[in-house]
Amino acid sequence: MSTVEVNGTRLGVEVFGGDGDGGDGGGAPPVLLVGAPTMLSWPDALCERLAAGGRRVLRYDLRDSGESATADPAAPAYTLRTLAADAAALAGALGGGRVHLAGVGVGGIVAQVAALEHPGAFSALTLVGTRPVAPGPVDGDLPDHHGPTVKRLFARSQPDWTDRAAVAEFAANGAEIRGDDPAAARATAARIWDRTPAGAAAPVHLANQLGTAFARLDCTPRWRERLPALDLPALVVHGRRDRFFPLGNGEALAREIPGARLLVLDAAATALPPPAAPEVAAAMLALDRP
Repeated sequence: MSTVEVNGTRLGVEVFGGDGDGGDGGGAPPVLLVGAPTMLSWPDALCERLAAGGRRVLRYDLRDSGESATADPAAPAYTLRTLAADAAALAGALGGGRVHLAGVGVGGIVAQVAALEHPGAFSALTLVGTRPVAPGPVDGDLPDHHGPTVKRLFARSQPDWTDRAAVAEFAANGAEIRGDDPAAARATAARIWDRTPAGAAAPVHLANQLGTAFARLDCTPRWRERLPALDLPALVVHGRRDRFFPLGNGEALAREIPGARLLVLDAAATALPPPAAPEVAAAMLALDRP
């Protein structure tokens, strides 16, 4: 774990492979994984598989999350375009030309805008469990969040966000409602809590766990109509059982982006399950082959 200074802020990063693990990457593009909002939304197993495939892999925390700089998650003084510029700046910091950009969840929204606004920075694009519109009302052809699932999620009492055990249990319960693995969610939430600055107030823990800072961002203007202009290999990965961003969102992305491949994970819901790492990594690595 370390931090990198870009665009006047500090971002928490972790590197697998390449200089981090002794491989040289064989000249293949590095892989940059955008957090959702923290880097731990990317399973260790996937990072390790990509590194084993000869890639230098960097996963990072968005602003106001993880080990990145925290200002005011309740009123972020930046926009979606700022986060997209951060991704492009990190790509430049990796050196060696263009990089393979991947985003999961809200990180997939960042990745779409980054690929559109900074096309020279990226060699390929992977989008996991995301949608082509900003948080809030969706387009008429896109399936919205599954109503009963969202109702159950928001009907729960909030935990004491400064209590590690309570936060981990809250995450496990939410995972069960979404159809994800409760044990994996509990462990990830505890890791996120441990990476939150010592003595952080409840709103900071809340932002790290639920990405509330992202929900308050200015995400205008729309970008969906620009997706057909993307000119790079693209992979869209989506869980068939995803109740938060139902599969139709991934199907729409794959239609909008020219030549995009759609990989549907039959056993997956919202989270990217570690057992899917071999299949997802193989599909990602194949994007950069001639």
